[in-house]
Parts: sequence; C-alpha cells; structure tokens
Amino acid sequence: MFDFDHDGLRDYFVALGEKPYRAKQMMQWLYQHNVRNFDDMLNMSKPLRERLKNEACTTLPVVDQEMLSSDGTCKWLFELHDGNRIETVYIPETNRGTLCISSQVGCALDCSFCATGRQGFNRNLSVSEIIGQLWLATNLLKANPETAGQRITNIVMMGMGEPLLNYSKLVPSLALMLDDRAYGLSKRRVTVSTSGVVPAMDRLTADIDVSLAVSLHAPTDELRNELVPINKKYPIEELMGACWRYVQGERRKRVLFEYVMLAGVNDKPEHAAQLVSLLRDFPGKVNLIPFNPFEQSGYRRSSNASVTRFTKLLTDGGILTLTRTTRGDDIDAACGQLAGDITDRSKRYIRFTEPRFGEQFQ
Repeated sequence: MFDFDHDGLRDYFVALGEKPYRAKQMMQWLYQHNVRNFDDMLNMSKPLRERLKNEACTTLPVVDQEMLSSDGTCKWLFELHDGNRIETVYIPETNRGTLCISSQVGCALDCSFCATGRQGFNRNLSVSEIIGQLWLATNLLKANPETAGQRITNIVMMGMGEPLLNYSKLVPSLALMLDDRAYGLSKRRVTVSTSGVVPAMDRLTADIDVSLAVSLHAPTDELRNELVPINKKYPIEELMGACWRYVQGERRKRVLFEYVMLAGVNDKPEHAAQLVSLLRDFPGKVNLIPFNPFEQSGYRRSSNASVTRFTKLLTDGGILTLTRTTRGDDIDAACGQLAGDITDRSKRYIRFTEPRFGEQFQ
C-alpha cells in the first residue's frame, strides 16, 4: 500500500472492483491515523479487509538503531528487506523540524568528499522505502519521551543517494508528501537535492512543484570534475541552463546552491570571485556547508576565518549567502557523513560500525 500515491491507489482499488474513494480512505488510515493493520480500517467492508490481508501489505523498513545527538538531532538506521541498511536524519530547530531522507542504497556518483559515495551503490529504494522513512520517523519521534514534542515540517531529499537517478520512485513519494490526504506539506517545504542530473532536473520542473537544491561545490568545470564527477557529463554551463529553466516565469522560485567548504581546495578568494561571476544574475542563494570529516576522506574543514572571508566576498558580490550550522556530527549524522550498511555492485557486504559518540534511545 505504501508503494502507491493517490492515483496508484485509486487504480488499484478500481482493479479490485471497488469504488475510487477507497483510495482516499486508505491514505487517511495510513498517513493521518498511522494505521497499518487492515483489521482496524473499520470504514472498509469486511470482505475487502479480508482480501487486502491476503493480497496486499503495509511492510516498511525495520528500525535497526536509533541515535540521539547532544544537539537534539536524531539518526535512524533502517534495515530493508534484503539486509541493506539506510540512514535517515531528523534535525530539530526553533521553528521547524527537518527530515533528511535517503533515496538509494549507497550512491553511484562518487563525489570525493561524501561518505555515501565511498560506499558504492547497490540499488534504488522503492516508494514504500522512501515514504516509509517519513512514516517511521513521524511515529518514532512521538513514541520517544525525549522527542515527543517534535514535528516534521520540512523534508529534504539529501540523504543517501542521488534522488533524480531514482526518478520513477521519487515523484510518487513527493506526491504523497504534498497530498493533503497524506502529509499535506507545503511545496516550499519539500526540497530535492541533486548533483546535477540535467535531463531529470527538467523533468522534475515539469512534473511536480517542489524546491530545488543543487550540489555545486565548485565554480569551475576543472575543479568540479574532481569533486563532483557527474560534471564531466553535465558541465556547469548545462547545469546552470537547467537551473534557469527551473526558475523561469516564477519570480519567487529560487535555487539553493550547496557548497561544501574544503580547506585549500575550493575556499580561496579566487574561488569566491569565480562563484560571484557565475551566480551574480541568478535568483538563488548559496549555502556554505562546513565539511564533515569521515575516515580517509583526504579533506579538511575550512577554518572559521576562511568561511567568514568567503561569505563576505560572496555577499559583497551581491550573492545571498547562508552558512549551515553543523548538526549531529557526534553521531555521524551531519551532511556528507551518511554511509548506512550496504552491499555494493559486486555484492561485497560493508559492515555498519557502532557510533563512537552519542546516545542510543532506550
């Protein structure tokens, strides 16, 4: 059942000989009442409930570990039906709560500064595995006394994987997040992050209205080829073309450009000048992200002085610039640290190691 958006559920029930309104009822039970047991769906006829018990399922990933950071960030390790594990992170803030959701088991793009890319790639997640992270996180937050008052108000598809390389499962998942019969989130509170899969960016612009974040990380093709290898296929000129098409005709639409700060690599004054030249006339903003170290990354985090200088150079150049506060790094839940527990292309099993820091829920 979790693999269907509203249209998919409607088609499913019609194929069973049921009325289309059963789709709305099912969505309300699953997402508004958090009910997964068909026997408890009392506005469904008993014969239909019996049939659903025999022919349908409401299976979701299984909670393997729950971790709580000293700053309130939560990270869950979810086990999938095939033994792979993915990670999902909740970040509480004063006026909102953001859930960072994974879209793939591992990642094939191999960005050099990202722990997920170092793990290799196994497979795409299903709709139930994507939306299931939101369903489970919502209920796990309520169930734990330490997080019972927290709410999920924002979704970012910035967890493990490249969302646009799992397009057919991503869009129905986004539709459920936006649908008032399910979660009813604002389109400006649901963000898809991409490393620059240009054709899929154009499809997304046409198919569903959500916010867009682009993992830029370098102002030139030469440097971006090293940091974000997909740039060799879709260089910056093509990427910016897709960004312009995304904002065209809508004054309030903006693109968030993510830029991880790597000491001595992309944080020099000349890089800031090149970034200003690239983005000066574009209706977007830059989010500077402190690099979050992981074992054998080969990179160092830019100093606070370098980040401050870089920020000033961008701001003086007319670029709206934000600096992201690192959250959850004591439980390896910060940006770029999600690694999960996956089997790569050669089916080599990569073990999940216990977190060195942080607390686990009891």
